[in-house]
Amino acid sequence: MQYHLNGFRSGDPSIAEALVASEQTPGVVDVLIVGCGPAGLTLAAQLSAFPEITTRITERKSGPLEVGQADGIACRSIEMFEAFGFAEKVMKESYWVNEVSFWRPGLDGAGLTRADRIQDVEDDLSEMPHVILNQARVHDFYLEIMRNSPHRLQPDYNRELVSLTKTDDPDHPVTAVFKCLDAKGQTETIRARYVVGCDGARSTVRKSMGHALKGEAARQLWGVMDVLAVTDFPDIRLKAAIQSADHGSILIIPREGGYMVRMYIELDELHGDERAADRDVTSEMLIDNARAILDPYSLDVKDVAWWSAYEIGQRVCDAFDDVPEAERADRTPHIFIAGDACHTHSPKAGQGMNVSMADTYNLGWKLAAVLRGQALPALLNTYSDERRAKAKELIDFDRDMARLFSAKPRNAAEAEQFQRYFKKHGRYTAGVETRYESSLIVGPNDHQHLAKGLKLGMRFHSAAVTRLGDARVMQLGHTVKADGRWRLVAFAGKNDNGQTGGGIDKLCSFLQDSPDSPVIRYTPKGADIDSVIDVRAVFQSHHRDLALEEMPKLLLPAKGKLGLTDYEKIFCPASKHGPEIFDLRGIDRRLGALVIVRPDQYVGHVLPLDATEELATFFDGFMSAT
Repeated sequence: MQYHLNGFRSGDPSIAEALVASEQTPGVVDVLIVGCGPAGLTLAAQLSAFPEITTRITERKSGPLEVGQADGIACRSIEMFEAFGFAEKVMKESYWVNEVSFWRPGLDGAGLTRADRIQDVEDDLSEMPHVILNQARVHDFYLEIMRNSPHRLQPDYNRELVSLTKTDDPDHPVTAVFKCLDAKGQTETIRARYVVGCDGARSTVRKSMGHALKGEAARQLWGVMDVLAVTDFPDIRLKAAIQSADHGSILIIPREGGYMVRMYIELDELHGDERAADRDVTSEMLIDNARAILDPYSLDVKDVAWWSAYEIGQRVCDAFDDVPEAERADRTPHIFIAGDACHTHSPKAGQGMNVSMADTYNLGWKLAAVLRGQALPALLNTYSDERRAKAKELIDFDRDMARLFSAKPRNAAEAEQFQRYFKKHGRYTAGVETRYESSLIVGPNDHQHLAKGLKLGMRFHSAAVTRLGDARVMQLGHTVKADGRWRLVAFAGKNDNGQTGGGIDKLCSFLQDSPDSPVIRYTPKGADIDSVIDVRAVFQSHHRDLALEEMPKLLLPAKGKLGLTDYEKIFCPASKHGPEIFDLRGIDRRLGALVIVRPDQYVGHVLPLDATEELATFFDGFMSAT
């Protein structure tokens, strides 16, 4: 964490200096976010970091979430939390899913037997674990970021969206009217440049655009409960998938704190027009079903912290913004939806909260870039294109997962199908298999061979490196923060130690001095040289064999009003910590590679170090010169 750039300031460095009160017009904002779920708070936390962007976030409920429905946090989400600065807090409090056990009837069809026990996250899938933590705590961490931001942003609770309309106002074309639930008879009107509906499956924002969730329910009823219980089931502190012979299935998810456990419990199928509410499910019914499935093991529930019943369904919206596909060449969106407002599915694969947060992490930096004048409005079209494709994949995956988990296996071979499916799709459930197609912000794969393990359109797969300036071993991916900046990560070729005339030196000279350089072209006058595009280098030599003083000036930039030197741009392999990053990520050791990393940590392009024309062309496609 870097601070003191513009002078010494005592106190907690995570608390930004508050903005001086401005003469902003009341009820007029850049971005209005409707809904304080994980999608809305991810977006609000991201936008709150930019002093020049005004944001409001509203919520129908009267206050923050206290008991959350979601609890599974994928490896990819923890990587994202690192960019926001609270990954360590999540990992400290949470239950870590290390292994998964599979249980099914014995060979005689009676009782239960452990069929297998496997590692949950494969080696080198991510530097981050798969964890379990109450959704409300994740909300708490986002709310803290918002409170500590320059805007001191806080949600407006007790606000129910009544209407959302488009107007002819070129600056603030969307008008939202809210009912003030804490002031009878009063309403509030907010005009916004952009509106993002994170208001759940019954989204008013989605309905205002004329969109609908499409899909079918599986007609299977399930219950879920968080309990404190005494049991002789041996895997109660492991994630466990249990398929009984006659009483259905249970998914056990241990919760944080060492004692509580969540149980997803299969109930009966729904018939005709029945809904979950028609069955009058009680917590006692869930406990009885759980006992029947776990038999011959005992279950004595001492306390039920939370429970609910739901029907499995997979639905997705046709579009995630307000622009029809045929009009994208002529219009750019001003209204968006994210999270449950545009896709719903079962909770057992642990994807709901994770995918919802990924939606707005994708959207947030794009909105910020356009609002700050750094990117063309056409960039906003990529949100619906990228995220709807991922939602469709999720729906297909979830449908298969739910079907296999609810199947009534007739023999051991059929029972193994779910187990095989779980193993096969472990990378998907970890959140690291998302891949965006070629677009304005994902280049062609002409040079993928230079960095085979950093795949275009996929998240930048981190690895350990040693920072040259202070010899600190760290994860390279942790340099990509949620600050809206692009990263150019230059991997040096053979015998390149930063010397004059080497590949890294030539690249840095172009980026620092050429009028065609995207760093020169898109950095505002007077701003730090890395304020829009942050350049970093990774060399192959041991850090003690490199001379800091001989490095290109661009890698030791003078920044801030005091002109202080940034010593955190240069890295070397962490040779004592396993295989080196060049080998782990398939970097061409002879030629090196230039990897363009998007502000949301996804690989935008892979280029040769000397492909300066291709580099400039890529950024020219969507950036806006200041």
